[in-house]
Amino acid sequence: MQYFLPIVQQLMFFVILAITIFVVVLRVSQIRKNILLGKSFNRSDRSSERWKMVLLIAFGQKKMFDRPVVGLLHLAVYGGFLLINVEMLEIVLDGLLGTHRLFAPFLGGLYFWLISFFELLALSVVFACAVFLLRRNLFKIKRFWSAEMTEFPRTDANVILITEIVLMTCLYTMNATDSVLQMRGDEHYPAVGRFLVSGLFVPLFSQMETGTVFFIERIAWWVHIVGILGFAVYVTFSKHLHIALAFPTVFYSNLQAKGKFANMEVVTQEVKLAMGLMQESEAKDFGIEQFGAKDVKDLTWKNLLDAYSCTECGRCTSVCPANQTGKKLSPRKVMMDTRDRLEEMGEMINTYGKEYDDGKSLYGDYITKEEILACTTCNACAEVCPINIDPLNIIVQIRNHIAMDESGTPAQWNSMFANIENNAAPWAFSPSDRFNWAEELQKQN
Repeated sequence: MQYFLPIVQQLMFFVILAITIFVVVLRVSQIRKNILLGKSFNRSDRSSERWKMVLLIAFGQKKMFDRPVVGLLHLAVYGGFLLINVEMLEIVLDGLLGTHRLFAPFLGGLYFWLISFFELLALSVVFACAVFLLRRNLFKIKRFWSAEMTEFPRTDANVILITEIVLMTCLYTMNATDSVLQMRGDEHYPAVGRFLVSGLFVPLFSQMETGTVFFIERIAWWVHIVGILGFAVYVTFSKHLHIALAFPTVFYSNLQAKGKFANMEVVTQEVKLAMGLMQESEAKDFGIEQFGAKDVKDLTWKNLLDAYSCTECGRCTSVCPANQTGKKLSPRKVMMDTRDRLEEMGEMINTYGKEYDDGKSLYGDYITKEEILACTTCNACAEVCPINIDPLNIIVQIRNHIAMDESGTPAQWNSMFANIENNAAPWAFSPSDRFNWAEELQKQN
């Protein structure tokens, strides 16, 4: 009983799949080009530690479990959706070959348990997505409604969550109607039995005419597969790109102690030359026209990868002491602004070429001095990020630009800088007087 001609379905599926692959490859290529606009940067040392972090943090979701309930729900969505999509291989082959449940004859009785397991995972995905929707829209958790979470970021999260629920519902509908058609002896539907979850919905369709059941099954199949392919395209424009980019982001994490700041080589060289610790003949030509970072091109490719990987979860902002005391700094906004500016620059380069200057920059047009100077450099944002993104590194590079190129730091800071330079301490007294306080204590004793 074939109400839709198989060859027509095969051709339709082939065209949709080809378009999806083309768009995804095109978009991934553009993201890669944008990331490589950043400065070169080598972070490939200690590879065994890096792979261990990938397993624990990117794959194992270790840092998500700092908040156990949310961590468990996120793992249900993440792990469930990934495992369920193993079934995609069979669906894609069925679509291309015009078959149905291609793997069932090869897996025998195991096939029933495998699909039933996927359905149980799908149930956990539906439950977790429903909880997340309620948290965002009904309970309005504060970090999801802060100033930078404008209409698109909020809508983006809801679209993904609702899409996952719809896809899982289609999976159940597809399997339930499939079971009805099996019982009616349709040769196109091999007898694999009722699956554990979808089997509960079989009575909803068992009283319908065969043609109606077949139509519902095909619609559910098409919505499921086209929805997943559409999801694959949408993700490349969404914050949910972290599904893929979390792995390289974690791999290239900063393994140094959190409080350790890297010295600027060009500055270190100038100090050594001034102090006679280096000869002019030993000096390198860094060819630097500016210090620090003003725009995304001045950042490293790792900073730009971090921007694309940001999940917008807001954990960084929720622990930021500057933000908690009412200042404008939000580490999440820094990452979102960096990504928005990078996207804008990528489009500009595609349209006008690399040399075009739109007169805008990350610092000034997206991120203000007030935000950058509010940072206490405590590293709380980097410490709490579920995938080891480092907003502080971007903040410090912009701050370097403010201090060294613009001389734009506050007067109090300049006094402190002068004291450090002259007295090796932030205070305005000679190093020889540093222990006077101890002498006073001795007199008292």
